[in-house]
Amino acid sequence: MTIKNRLDLIKAYIKFFKLKNHKEIPNSSLIPENDPSVLFTTAGMHPLVPFLLGQLHPQGKRLVNNQKCIRTGDIDKVGDDFHLTFFEMLGNWSLGDYWKEESVILSFQFLTKILKIPKEKISITCFKGDKDAPKDNESAKIWKSLGIKEIKFLGKKENWWGPAGKTGPCGPDTEIFVNKFEIWNNVFMEFNQVFREGTWKRGNKEKYKEPIILLIPLKQKNVDTGMGVERTLAVLLNKKSVYEIPSIKKIKDELQKTANIKKLNKQQEKSLRIITDHLRAAVFILAEKISPSNVERGYVLRRLVRKVIRHGNLLKIKNNFTEKIAKKIIGVYKDYEHLKKNEMFILQELKKEEEKFSLTLEKGLNKFEKITQDKILGGKEAFLLYQSYGFPIELIQELCKEKKIKLNIKDYKKELKKHQKLSRTATKGKFKSGLADKSEQTKKLHTASHLLIASLRKLISNKIEQRGSNVNPERLRLDFNFDRKLTEEEVKKVEDLVNKKIKEAIPVIRKEGTLEDAKKAGCLGVFEDKYGPKVSYYIIGDFSKEICTGPHVKNTKELGRFKIIKQKSVSAGVRRIRAVLE
Repeated sequence: MTIKNRLDLIKAYIKFFKLKNHKEIPNSSLIPENDPSVLFTTAGMHPLVPFLLGQLHPQGKRLVNNQKCIRTGDIDKVGDDFHLTFFEMLGNWSLGDYWKEESVILSFQFLTKILKIPKEKISITCFKGDKDAPKDNESAKIWKSLGIKEIKFLGKKENWWGPAGKTGPCGPDTEIFVNKFEIWNNVFMEFNQVFREGTWKRGNKEKYKEPIILLIPLKQKNVDTGMGVERTLAVLLNKKSVYEIPSIKKIKDELQKTANIKKLNKQQEKSLRIITDHLRAAVFILAEKISPSNVERGYVLRRLVRKVIRHGNLLKIKNNFTEKIAKKIIGVYKDYEHLKKNEMFILQELKKEEEKFSLTLEKGLNKFEKITQDKILGGKEAFLLYQSYGFPIELIQELCKEKKIKLNIKDYKKELKKHQKLSRTATKGKFKSGLADKSEQTKKLHTASHLLIASLRKLISNKIEQRGSNVNPERLRLDFNFDRKLTEEEVKKVEDLVNKKIKEAIPVIRKEGTLEDAKKAGCLGVFEDKYGPKVSYYIIGDFSKEICTGPHVKNTKELGRFKIIKQKSVSAGVRRIRAVLE
């Protein structure tokens, strides 16, 4: 098969693994469901964490899909030949089924037989071992038997993947390179990373507790692979950069045309790449109905959009260009129907953010020039740029790097903490626990969130839908569509109804079936288009019926007393409730 574009590659991959008895699962939302450990879906395995830990997947032990992902860990490298914030990842999984040998052979067959890549162009890296896990001689031996000659052993930094957040499944990996360009990663997940408190001595005087990271062997050995669509396509089409593959080049060309630049210099090329990448990521985040803000996902989005506007300013592009390029992005990725469906929201939010930041950008840049005459930027001055001119700290750091100005980041953080304006954990997630956390308290709070949304629908409005859920062992957080603050009386009624259902000691029953079965049972679901042909759903009497992957308690009597501790507005038409179990 001749691969000409991203859809050709995706179809070829899915077809190959389906012929190898893998079941295709849907492309999940960029917003991780019920997982506070990260802000965005960072890999194809992220929605599968409960099943990697041993829960049975409705579609079996062999899975395959294409997953949209957002990663901001390497955001400062965007602009080079292969780093992207938004990307698509092809993946195949074995949930306690096949192991290293079959995984490596399948990868080799797809590369050499389907993609027609000569084995001489393929090189491999494997885990060299350390105090936590042994050297991966097994994978190296398999690759060698297939005729791969260049095999290197590297440490955890290069050849260990996971967990996606602070805890969860992880293990050694073998990375696949074509012409020295990394395109595929086979992870052998045999450990669960957990935290335990340990007692340590500081000198001879005092004792204190700090977390110890432990690797616990998983009940089942899993294979998790990830192949980057953009990188692989660049290799197949002999492109020097991911920005030259058809889907991304169309966006970049439209941008260059808008900038009216015939021949690019090095800095202009970098700015075009940054705008192309960041705006592409922003469009996909906005499609999840996330609005720019100064916290969490909204802050990541604002950071991306404002960097886009700043680089547009460097290229002397006229105002309101983000809408035009966003339309191009939506057209390029027309197979993602939710982009077109939410086009009006995407364009309106971009327009508002561009107009808002454009008003202060030039003034802020002028202020920056004035306060950095001595090549130093103090913390208070940096915070002024954020507070008064809307400059994200990453943009300030970028400006300082470009102008070779020293930034007092420690003082900036002090100012930030003092005003409590900005979340510094935006790119890494806020909590240690996530889908991998199956502690009793997390199970209780997760089940309580089902009772909460059901109570809101029954007492406040039957049009209420969940817009996000975030649970850790301390509290639950639920986002839902509603256009005003709940009154004190309404809050009490919701609390009372949840506690009533807890006292009724209702069994929590898990069932599996088709999406149609779940709908017939009266179940509600979030992001319905993400579900596959088989789903798991939880029924709590006649009160709550939801499609969900868990974890849950067996009976509502296990929960304790439910209490709402806070409510606030997240964005236009979306409210947030925080609650605890006492």
